[in-house]
Amino acid sequence: MTDNGLACLDLLEATPGILRSLMSELTDDDARWKPAPDRFSVAEVLAHLSHSEGHCYRMRLDRFLAETRPTFEPDDAQMYLDLYRDADPEDAFDHFEEQREINVAYLRDLPSEAGRRLALHQEAGEITLNQMLHEWALHDLGHIRQIAELVRARKYLDGAGPLGSGYRLTP
Repeated sequence: MTDNGLACLDLLEATPGILRSLMSELTDDDARWKPAPDRFSVAEVLAHLSHSEGHCYRMRLDRFLAETRPTFEPDDAQMYLDLYRDADPEDAFDHFEEQREINVAYLRDLPSEAGRRLALHQEAGEITLNQMLHEWALHDLGHIRQIAELVRARKYLDGAGPLGSGYRLTP
């Protein structure tokens, strides 16, 4: 791993492997299971990650580097629910993993001063590329936690029998 001084690259690189480990015992039915109608399934989270990787993060990264102080609109996952709803979990994960590998390799080749490039986010105000990288890591960690909770609830809670009664899961 090359250290060019940009923030969060090791975590961004590790995310696909962490997710793969969390999902190692899931069936297709498990991945499509929703704890409630208004909650995401693992498959939908993976579709969201795949979509966000290219249509949010890579697009913003490219604009950070190509434009002087580009303006970014807020990203709203709720706008894309129909896109996520019937996603194939394996295809979504494969697409996410492929995009992430390309994005991390690209980021590792950038000079450290690229992290100081500026953009205007319509909700957050002025941001740097390094700040976006931190938010990207926050986004990953939030969805890692979400998938872990879904896996806990779907695969392990019932099997724990009375030992699982003390767990308060929020998948």
